[in-house]
Amino acid sequence: MLTYPQIDPIALKLGPIAVHWYGIMYLIGFVLTWSLGVYRSKKPWSVVKPDQVADAIFYGALGVILGGRTGYMLFYDFIPFIHQPWTILEVWDGGMSFHGGLIGVILAMWYYSRKININVFDLTDFFAPMVPIGLGLGRIGNFINGELWGRVTTSPIGMIFPTGGPWPRYPSQLIELCLEGITLFIILWTTSIKPRPRMLISALFLLLYSSFRFSAEFFRQPDPQLGFIAFGWLTMGQLLCVPMFLLGVGLCVHVILGRR
Repeated sequence: MLTYPQIDPIALKLGPIAVHWYGIMYLIGFVLTWSLGVYRSKKPWSVVKPDQVADAIFYGALGVILGGRTGYMLFYDFIPFIHQPWTILEVWDGGMSFHGGLIGVILAMWYYSRKININVFDLTDFFAPMVPIGLGLGRIGNFINGELWGRVTTSPIGMIFPTGGPWPRYPSQLIELCLEGITLFIILWTTSIKPRPRMLISALFLLLYSSFRFSAEFFRQPDPQLGFIAFGWLTMGQLLCVPMFLLGVGLCVHVILGRR
């Protein structure tokens, strides 16, 4: 069994202000995404200009926050939301959905692509390889916070989390870091080094993320308010990956047919 490192979730205090590692992870993610985005925008084949990268990230961040919070309330906390709809504003209580955030980002990219007059898939293909950076750093933040831990296990990689009871659990945050962060980044980045057909990188992101997330959910503890939603094993996270995967398949078919 592995030992869970006792890391204070608060990185530093500036008087009454507490700076959390979770927030620092997201800040690092935005900085790295911006840096790599500017680097990619200087390639001869890039349709995104260096001065457009920061604006696109700004719109994307809004999409993440608004879509992530709305998605969580609709997908994971719907009944309380119906009775107390104002709780959607209580972001300090936590609760963000990746799939909701993805929808928010897609809408934000659609809006910004129209603003700068380029195809929306040119924009999503451009930024998709950088998304795993934020995903991976977010999982590190989850691990430091001791949240979103995995299911009880007798595996040698089990850990006893401070908020997870006395039983060893899978460090599902680190599993997702390896799959949705590191592995996904390597595949998408290396694939997109050279110009690819429009939609291909976006399709790969949808296919790979949904596959990785679906697999990782077998190690992750289901959300307590939902538990397993079907068959005694299916989680909400896995269910939401299905349309994501199918959309990725549809884009791949479109790319293949378009090249004939």
